[in-house]
Amino acid sequence: MSYTNFTLDVDADGIALVTWDMPGRSMNVFTEEAMRELNAIVDHVTGDAAIKGAVITSGKDTFSGGADITLLQKMLTTFAAEKDKDAEKATKALFDNAGMMTGLFRKLETCGKPWVSAINGTCMGGAFEMSLACHGRVAADSDKVKMALPEVKIGIFPGAGGTQRVPRLTDQQQALQMLTSGQTLSPQKAKSMGLIHEIAEPAKLVDAAKAMIRNGLKPVAPWDEKGFKLPGGQIYSPAGFNLWPPAIAILRRETHGNYPAAAAILKCVYEGLLVPFDTALRIEQRYFTEIMQTREAAAMIRSLFVSLQELNKGARRPAGVPETKFKKIGILGAGFMGAGIAYVTAKAGIPVVLLDRDMESAAKGKAHSDSLISDQLKNGRAKPEEKDKLLSLIAPTADYADLAGCDLVVEAVFEDSGVKKSATEQAEAVLKPSAIFASNTSTIPISALAKNSARPKNFIGIHFFSPVDKMMLVEIILGKKTGDKALATAIDFVRAIKKTPIVVNDTRGFYVNRCVLRYMSEAYKMLIEGVPAPMIENAAKAAGMPVGPLALTDETAIDLAQKIMKQTIRDLGDKAVDPKQMALINTMVDDHGRFGRKNGKGFYDYPAKPAKKKLWPGLKELYPQLAPEKVDYEELQQRLLVTIALEAARVMEEGIVTDPREADVGSILAFGFAPYTGGALSYIDGIGAKAFVKIAKGLQKKYGAEFKAPKLLLDMAEKGESFYERFDPYTKGETRKAA
Repeated sequence: MSYTNFTLDVDADGIALVTWDMPGRSMNVFTEEAMRELNAIVDHVTGDAAIKGAVITSGKDTFSGGADITLLQKMLTTFAAEKDKDAEKATKALFDNAGMMTGLFRKLETCGKPWVSAINGTCMGGAFEMSLACHGRVAADSDKVKMALPEVKIGIFPGAGGTQRVPRLTDQQQALQMLTSGQTLSPQKAKSMGLIHEIAEPAKLVDAAKAMIRNGLKPVAPWDEKGFKLPGGQIYSPAGFNLWPPAIAILRRETHGNYPAAAAILKCVYEGLLVPFDTALRIEQRYFTEIMQTREAAAMIRSLFVSLQELNKGARRPAGVPETKFKKIGILGAGFMGAGIAYVTAKAGIPVVLLDRDMESAAKGKAHSDSLISDQLKNGRAKPEEKDKLLSLIAPTADYADLAGCDLVVEAVFEDSGVKKSATEQAEAVLKPSAIFASNTSTIPISALAKNSARPKNFIGIHFFSPVDKMMLVEIILGKKTGDKALATAIDFVRAIKKTPIVVNDTRGFYVNRCVLRYMSEAYKMLIEGVPAPMIENAAKAAGMPVGPLALTDETAIDLAQKIMKQTIRDLGDKAVDPKQMALINTMVDDHGRFGRKNGKGFYDYPAKPAKKKLWPGLKELYPQLAPEKVDYEELQQRLLVTIALEAARVMEEGIVTDPREADVGSILAFGFAPYTGGALSYIDGIGAKAFVKIAKGLQKKYGAEFKAPKLLLDMAEKGESFYERFDPYTKGETRKAA
């Protein structure tokens, strides 16, 4: 029998080699067809007396990314369509579908013949769960080999036996850490945990796997043998009593109850380890069915998997423009931002010319890359030859003539229109006509800067976030005259440096900064109202934000907030900034000299390490304090999320962002908007436009005009629309052009 996704070859010793190599895909994934074929292969291996056992490996550089998540989306779509007709029948169908992979892997595990997984590259999710069901596991000794069960990161959990096999192979503490964090394991770490048996040279991987079968590998999982004991002891044991109460508390501290999948993992492990293995699998299947029906799972799968992948693949790239293969990129300005952009560009293997006003400044910018790669070297995350290659790609200079031949120049000089004008003109004088010029401005409109260019069609904004090496989002800003080639080149560059691009039309603050400023502004209002600062920060974290708004202001600098406010007043008039908030920031900067983390004192105090930062006690002296018990803590959480979501809705109404995927993914990657919601617009969609408008009106009545819902939302509420219906990103033939 022939297969589309697998090949099966039996050697002279009767050992079958099953090679997984899906046509037309860069990575193997479990589709319905792939599962059907693997099921048939298990039957074939089991039924053929001449076959002694089987090794499964990949014909690609990677092993497998796991389940095709669009399969899960299809299951959810079917469930949503059927549940109104017959909820019980729809839930049963979802339960049965959720158990397909579980059943297949259990069949493989109990077929009576030994199976070995030969892991040659990235092995994630369902593929690692399949490997755990094999009787032997061998991984190649390579940096390319990474194993993980990362499902919790997209709102679900390993539902094909992962929550049951992992804690039966390693101790419960390590199992919980791995499962609830989605931790990625190297071959060495996986072996030390007992999750794989051997590590082999890449060229001898399949031979090592076959040797396990030749040497008499038992075709029985440890938990199917009589007398099996859990590694590290039973649930009800001294070790268990020491682990489970704090584990539950830690989960609550880390997730604030916002991630149902993480809680379900603890339930699956705890309950599953108290019963026989097949019963445990059924418990896992029930919890998986429950989690699949949550709002969080649907939103996170859509934004953090499907939309993120689509944007990373260039969903917003203009069709028909040839892809740019970068031979040389110029960076103007070797300060912290420019040096960071040079680093990520060189890391992608692209030669960089790093220009500053003098050679000393340019060399200092290159030293930033040296420092970053040296830290990785110390931590074992880079090799000496990688450091040498990266640094060889960065050429510091003070001469604009060295930019000749660049395909793209990214300007990251001081935020001053005059300085940027000079840099643009000097660079364009030596650039080839087809070269693209991009400004990394965060405040000055791109259309205004493009007036300095002799070729505005080739002028675009590429807005990085700090620190560049860590932040995964890049805003690409279209000026009024920006052409398709400039947009395509900018997207190609962002993809080349392995970051996620979102396309934004030109406006003050673009998209991300507008939302972030609302978040900070609401916190200033709360301080002025007399809300104790710890309650503000804790409410933000309880709402799902990774960093409180006061801590975030410190990171970006309070004196920068002051400059932005003053510039806004100059540009838009006194009413553009709340005078009480202006007074708060002036007090912090001018009266107390508190600039933020950079000078060791802001809303927080920053003592010398290893001491941790703590809120400045003087904050409670600035305004009369409300008694904590009189503050509505849940309302604080709501205010912080709603103010951001409303700004995201305004940005959509104004046509600044035109694709809801970009608004959602951008809000999560740039400033960590409560990931369990799926992003700022999915947060509104999850509540429903009508219910959200009602919440906004209630907050507007109590706290002011910033909670006024835009007309777009009022219209959506009246029509019962969601953002993904109103602005369907998959509408055929619809062009989404610059304003």
